[in-house]
Amino acid sequence: MQHYLKFQSVSKVFPGVKALDSISFEVNAGSVHGLLGENGAGKSTLLKILSGAYIPTSGEVEIDGKVRRFHGTKDAIDAGIAVIYQELNLVPDMTVEENLLLGHMPLRHGLIDKKTMTQVAREALASLSGEINPKSRIRTLSIGQRQLVEIAKALIRDAKVIAFDEPTSSLSDREVQKLFSVIKDLQGRGRAILYVSHRLEEVFQICDSITVFRDGRIVKSFDDMSALTNDILIRNMVGREIKDIYDYRERPHGERLLEVKDLTGPGLTAPASFEVSKGEILGFFGLVGAGRTELMKLVFGAEKPVQGTVSIAGKVMDASNIGSSIRNGLVLCPEDRKLEGIIPISSVSDNINLSVRRLFSRFGFFINRGKEAANTDKFIEKLSIKTPSSAQLLMNLSGGNQQKVILARWLSEDIRVIILDEPTRGIDVGTKSEIYQIMYSLAESGMCVVFVSSELPEILGVADRILVMRSGKIVGSLSRNEATEEKVLKLALPVSGNV
Repeated sequence: MQHYLKFQSVSKVFPGVKALDSISFEVNAGSVHGLLGENGAGKSTLLKILSGAYIPTSGEVEIDGKVRRFHGTKDAIDAGIAVIYQELNLVPDMTVEENLLLGHMPLRHGLIDKKTMTQVAREALASLSGEINPKSRIRTLSIGQRQLVEIAKALIRDAKVIAFDEPTSSLSDREVQKLFSVIKDLQGRGRAILYVSHRLEEVFQICDSITVFRDGRIVKSFDDMSALTNDILIRNMVGREIKDIYDYRERPHGERLLEVKDLTGPGLTAPASFEVSKGEILGFFGLVGAGRTELMKLVFGAEKPVQGTVSIAGKVMDASNIGSSIRNGLVLCPEDRKLEGIIPISSVSDNINLSVRRLFSRFGFFINRGKEAANTDKFIEKLSIKTPSSAQLLMNLSGGNQQKVILARWLSEDIRVIILDEPTRGIDVGTKSEIYQIMYSLAESGMCVVFVSSELPEILGVADRILVMRSGKIVGSLSRNEATEEKVLKLALPVSGNV
């Protein structure tokens, strides 16, 4: 089979860190090549080199037998490269067809030829989805549909190399299967495809070959998928055995600390009530659109409830007041950490001290840099945050380390209840294990941990008790001992008999 894409001794050095060290591997036309590795292993840096966003310090990228040197993203696009990131590069308030042809609109007599634009858009979308109207605005589409628009954009530009970076992290099961069907079709058209994912079951389902990264180097490449197992891949990714990444730790529960009573508001179809005790990890499971995130925002005060109360240690909180929640020890690590949890262009230190700065300031006005530096250093060590320095911009850290920074921010406060909404989404297996250990430690200290996840094995592996949501309401409660995949899914799925 023809090698279409080739990386030859590609390295990338940033001040204080070597992100990539002599990366060499090849991808065939008509194949799907998986890239695996922990957060910070170098996968995203390699994709940015491929996209033209980064220029390699040394080494070469070869496409269809020719060495190509990209000095910007336009060079990569012109060379037939398309990289589809987790954070999709679309303009929400523009239409689908406008996004598809942005930068190269068809013209007629110096004006945009809208008829041709619509025709080109319809043809590109036809092979991917019959559901998307070219006239629809991007903001009205689901995440899965937006991803198909990105793929259609690549097809219009006649991309021969298409890279996917964690494409399924926000998709429903149905959307995942649709995406895989599209990828198989692209493979049949002779495209060379790179596929980055932390979900090992997906890699086995979609990839023909795999390259494993660790600490900026290639650990091993596998061309024979039939001989691979989860254990082999994990051992190569993290450099050690992870027999049970959940490593559940049983602990005693104290008195009731958090009480949510008859809470209603945006995203809920029925009043929600639940309680959490000191030392307990309460898991929330549900399919996409079940209302879990909406409920967590109502509990935290990020959304205003229509009715109902949230109490901590018997004290009723001030509804829709985040400041009151934080002062009373209730915090939320949001589902969309990039949009709602971090300031990407600020430093690690500024992000960690964002909330607690009010306590460190002198006379309420002057920032106490000494206390902030000490607090930052404390949590970089305590949570094993991988960063060249506390001054590093947060956008340059991996997803797992960004999540640890959010945790460090809230642990800097005097908290009693922490809500973790999809805390391991897009995070490698090694960092997931670290996050679980942090959760157990917080619960062992007497804290309430409320944990939302779309991954059923994760919920079953970590939670002491599970609440299941469906269609905007809580529909069941299961103890750890009685919860099984079958029981949880039976509650979560909108099948006959479930309303």
